[in-house]
Amino acid sequence: MSKKQDMFYFEKFIESAEASCEAAQLLKRSLENFRPEDISKCMDEIHKVEHTADQKRHQIMDNLARAFIVPIEREDIASLGDNIDEVVDKLEDVLLRLYINNVQEIHEDAVELMDVVSRCCEEMKNMMKDFADFRHSKTLKSRIIRINELEEEADRLFVSSMRKLHETEPDPLKIIAWREIYNYMENCADACEHVADTVQNVVMKNS
Repeated sequence: MSKKQDMFYFEKFIESAEASCEAAQLLKRSLENFRPEDISKCMDEIHKVEHTADQKRHQIMDNLARAFIVPIEREDIASLGDNIDEVVDKLEDVLLRLYINNVQEIHEDAVELMDVVSRCCEEMKNMMKDFADFRHSKTLKSRIIRINELEEEADRLFVSSMRKLHETEPDPLKIIAWREIYNYMENCADACEHVADTVQNVVMKNS
């Protein structure tokens, strides 16, 4: 996989994963230092990252359409490009829900859950770096396992956050709003795990 035309895809996977990390950090900072009046600016910033991620996906698909020989199956390249891009989309969705629901203050549970999601994205980025040489990588398997563990941690936080929400929040409208936000945050971790599962399937098919 040292050929330049082969490495193109793996480099774009890494760049797309880096975009997810950038979006996750933007969202994390927004939650940690939340100011309702700044949310529109944050939405503009994360949308720029999402647009960059879309461009990476389009580059992958355009190159794939022209290529005669590819390093792994075409369907796997397309799926990975779509799945990594989906992570950025899910992150942007969280911020959109904060805006749509006119959230005025952030629950501490949301900050904790977002920290796990951010770590998921970082691990996904590291996994994609290892994936570029998946036949020889000694750390790729542990990356995949770590993402699965982080997704399980996000699941546990999601359940405890939802329980706490229904136990302590008297306003039904806020319950509805935060149920949606927590769901979208948990979806981000699920999206990272989906990328890891796809990588694992590719490795198994090509080993």
